[in-house]
Amino acid sequence: MMSGQWVVGCPLPAAWPLIPDPCSLYSVQVHLVDGTYELFRHYFARPSEHDVDGREVAAVRGVVASMFGMVTDGATHLGIATDHVIESFRNGLWRGYKTSAGVPKDLLSQFPILEETLVAAGFVVWPMVEFEADDALASGAAAAAADPRVERVIICTPDKDLAQSVRGTRVVQLDRRARTTRDEAGIVEKFGVPPASIPDYLALVGDSADGYPGLQGWGAKSAAAVLARFKHIESIPDDWQVWSVNARNAAGLSRTLNENRDLALLFRTLATLRIDVPLFTSVDALKWNGPTPAFEAVAAKLEGKIVRPN
Repeated sequence: MMSGQWVVGCPLPAAWPLIPDPCSLYSVQVHLVDGTYELFRHYFARPSEHDVDGREVAAVRGVVASMFGMVTDGATHLGIATDHVIESFRNGLWRGYKTSAGVPKDLLSQFPILEETLVAAGFVVWPMVEFEADDALASGAAAAAADPRVERVIICTPDKDLAQSVRGTRVVQLDRRARTTRDEAGIVEKFGVPPASIPDYLALVGDSADGYPGLQGWGAKSAAAVLARFKHIESIPDDWQVWSVNARNAAGLSRTLNENRDLALLFRTLATLRIDVPLFTSVDALKWNGPTPAFEAVAAKLEGKIVRPN
């Protein structure tokens, strides 16, 4: 494999050795990527492919190609979060929380391969075990936004959980597949509530992907109408007659909430992303400086080529 090539013979971004240090210009844009979502997306989009050891690697190839594509498009500082283990601390809080049950084995087996390949390719990778990839993205967004050199933080995932991390126009959420970017105004337009109320919104409505049902009768419109006024679950009055919101069957919604308020607060805990996961002390650590010396052998193996020792 030539140094100017990578997986399946596609060229590396031609400008990567010449990228200037944006930190010196105080105009850094940080891209935080949901590696788990990317792996799932490519798994179901690509035909099966195997490496030299016979391992399924089609999704890995797709994700790596996608990350190099981001660099080609101008991304300079990237952090990629993965669910090295699907289960997290939330499984101890709610029995029905999502697990790896039902996930295809040849998809699960690609997580460590992906992490190894991305690291060899020079990317910063956060494989989560106790926490989830979403927690890493939220923590990374908070840490990057605290750096005055950062112009914008772009959270690359369509996951509605990450809407809570959006701040103004500086921390935004990008759905790379749909090519849509949402700032804080966009989150309000989509959900009817600001980012700070997203955990409360999800607690009431539920999130089938994460495995908690929300409260019976509470839908997107009713949750948005009530939370748009009261912001958080604990601020919603017990007496629906003082709500003064346009919510269908407010009496029934109030009764359900009053009978299940502790459950709703538990669901909010499940929906609230951690922002204290230690990931990096400076955005300088996220700068992509090209592949590591190990990448040539890793990529050759991924392509199905025999790698012989020197």
